[in-house]
Amino acid sequence: MEILITVFVIAAMIALGMLVIHQLNAQHEDRIAHYPYDRSRGGGAHPDADRSRFRPRRRPRG
Repeated sequence: MEILITVFVIAAMIALGMLVIHQLNAQHEDRIAHYPYDRSRGGGAHPDADRSRFRPRRRPRG
């Protein structure tokens, strides 16, 4: 009987973990969908994007 209860508790914890992960993934997808600077949807670059390509090139020392 104790083994049956243990198996049930473990299965319930796994189901609860799956539910939490599913909810977090849905929340993350909603955030991504509302992000206006997505390149795959034809948006522009993010204003705070990596600006290293705009830095002037340094002359080599020597």
